[in-house]
Amino acid sequence: MTIVRRWLDRILRALCILLFAALVLLVVWQVFTRLVLGQPSAWSEEAARYTFVWASMIGIAIAVGEKADVVMDFLVEKLPRAAQRVVDIVAYLSVLAFAAYVMVYGGIKQAALAWQQTNPLLPFTQGQLYLALPISGALLIFYLILHIAHALSRDYAGREGFHEDPEAATA
Repeated sequence: MTIVRRWLDRILRALCILLFAALVLLVVWQVFTRLVLGQPSAWSEEAARYTFVWASMIGIAIAVGEKADVVMDFLVEKLPRAAQRVVDIVAYLSVLAFAAYVMVYGGIKQAALAWQQTNPLLPFTQGQLYLALPISGALLIFYLILHIAHALSRDYAGREGFHEDPEAATA
């Protein structure tokens, strides 16, 4: 499973970098056509919007995979390791339920409803553009299952608190 995860992590990072580079190019083109040519490019604004959505959704999956998402665990740190394990599993299951129902199930339904709806500015249907939601939801579920498996394993070490360096905070 570690090999699959490393492979997926690399692909998602590369994809996110490519999407961000495309976003920068699209925005630069939009600014150029608006300010230099005096005729703003409508398609580039629409493409930048969807590129931003895709990059954000893939970025969320990467952050969850790396456990770099925002957590408020100052109370959880004070619990014994067994209780921390339970709290982590409940939190992961809650996010997994959201990702499964809202992102995957709801995203698939929304994409299916809009699959035939053409986009007047881009060569994609709205349904194809909406696939960002169920795809990122599936990626989140994959990473959450890995986190739950780790929380259930013998290797679970609990939460090690982040303690801010007082000198760095005053500098």
